[in-house]
Amino acid sequence: MSGPSVTAMVDDETWVVEFTVRGVWERALWPVAFGLLNTCMSHHPAGLLLDLSGLHDPGAMSAPLWLTAAAHGERMEPAVRVAACLPDHSDLSARLSGAPAGRLVPAFPSVPLARSFLTGTRPRIDRVRLHLPPETAAAARARHMVSTACEQWGMAPLVTRARLVVSELVVNAAEHAGTPIEVLISRRDAGALLHLAVVDGSPVLPSIRREMENPLTERGYGLRIVDAAVNVWGALPTRAGKIVWALLRS
Repeated sequence: MSGPSVTAMVDDETWVVEFTVRGVWERALWPVAFGLLNTCMSHHPAGLLLDLSGLHDPGAMSAPLWLTAAAHGERMEPAVRVAACLPDHSDLSARLSGAPAGRLVPAFPSVPLARSFLTGTRPRIDRVRLHLPPETAAAARARHMVSTACEQWGMAPLVTRARLVVSELVVNAAEHAGTPIEVLISRRDAGALLHLAVVDGSPVLPSIRREMENPLTERGYGLRIVDAAVNVWGALPTRAGKIVWALLRS
């Protein structure tokens, strides 16, 4: 019998992260779930869907973690709404639904219902989208779109860094994934935060190679540039591949 599991996946259409926990809740799961939740929230999704339908937690010991995530999401700008899918009349459902305002986690009996709640109430975000072929030359179109978006949104101070970052992410996707690419650019936090994301069809998540014999010629150097240019970046799996994102604050 397999042990408990904690996974997360982002829907690149709705921008909702589905966070799934399966198995019996135990103390050892806390740091794993906490770390992955932090990663998901740093992505600043449109919503966080907690799929706890397969979680066995009769004492609702995991409740403080989900309530903390909801409180953190409420404080973000724009707010990240949190909803859960779990059986009715369970101890965990009662704890989440009966929490004080600002920490409340609405509970639904199915994932589609929870997803519908989140996608129907998510805050409006300025966003532009561009579909590109898996070619390194396509990075020029992405740079142009970033420049245009920043100018229209009054975010000119971020143009240079944003062009560099989106170019590296698109080139990385073209070279490593070799699939059609989608670029998403959005303005958040009252215009102070620029969110860049590149979606491709490869499930392999990128990582920085810390030791490189010749960093100017070996692959992996592009992510070092991204890491140095942004406030935070990361990657999450999607249903068809992955999304690599970066946040730049003016």
